Amino acid sequence: MSPSSAEETMLADESATVTVRAPGRLHLGFLDPSGSLGRRFGSLGLVINGFETEVELGASSSTQVSANGPAALADVERAEAELRLLQRHSGHHEPLHLRLVQVLPAHAGFGSGTQLALAIARAFAHWHGLDLSTARLAQWLGRGQRSGIGVAGFDLGGLLVDGGPDAHGEPPVMLSRIALPAEWRVLVVQDGAQRGLSGAAEQQAIRTLPPMPQAQAAEICHQVLMRVLPGAAGAEFAPFAAGVTHIQRLLGAHFAPGQGGHAFTSAAVGRVMDWIGMHEPLSALGQSSWGPTGFAILPSMSRAEALAGALYVAGVVAPSLSLRIVSGRNTGATLVDRRPGASVR
Repeated sequence: MSPSSAEETMLADESATVTVRAPGRLHLGFLDPSGSLGRRFGSLGLVINGFETEVELGASSSTQVSANGPAALADVERAEAELRLLQRHSGHHEPLHLRLVQVLPAHAGFGSGTQLALAIARAFAHWHGLDLSTARLAQWLGRGQRSGIGVAGFDLGGLLVDGGPDAHGEPPVMLSRIALPAEWRVLVVQDGAQRGLSGAAEQQAIRTLPPMPQAQAAEICHQVLMRVLPGAAGAEFAPFAAGVTHIQRLLGAHFAPGQGGHAFTSAAVGRVMDWIGMHEPLSALGQSSWGPTGFAILPSMSRAEALAGALYVAGVVAPSLSLRIVSGRNTGATLVDRRPGASVR
């Protein structure tokens, strides 16, 4: 299988396709990275609007993968491998054309690899009428082994907490899912000049970090349980924001040795976050996963717009940065089946 242009590759019936659109997520932090009670990781995450992966699957005379644009083209080899895995696990080998319409920014804290894999898997399973859970599909493709936020976010959206993988390596269990209040907004700060750690580099960085003291892990869990979740559930922004920011400070210090000694992978993002911390105290600040993406959650669109404007006026937005205001997403991926007689989901 190899990438091909629209002129070189045609679906058997271009209108008879299955399309899946999967939302991006922000990873707001691990609960216990070192497993002080024997269970490592556990995650807090938020699914957001404004960032999506979209794939399209249809019949073809030969199995092939194509892509729209350079960002998607970079994921073609990975998509081909995942399509082969799905064929092997399912026993369905009939030729298909998989098109990567749009992908999430890679290695930027949005869960791009997991969402692409799950979007492909869901389109494949639906195409063949396979009644398989997202968790099972993720297991086939080796996704969701450390954090369950991406898998649950694909299905449900919202603010999510998982309990981390168990001692036998079983995937993380979902502990909580809360709809983020509709009026809250997220100012996403991206640095297009940098990428966060992933793959072997990420695993090596985690191995070399000092253990997080149990007291700090307990503090993170306390903040999640008694500030972040109740704040979101009751639309009380102040305790929610204080909890997220406090968790991020603890985790930023813990992961700093793997990020060049800094709480933020991108120095430019760090300067923006520092400025927000000094001038907009009513905000939830942090970095998603290994970055370089930073975020500031605000209680309303007007506060988010005012903050973005103030950042530009203050001159702290470096040329490599882009700012976008989005909302939380309380729904998961969408699927559209354009085959004759099919229903839309």
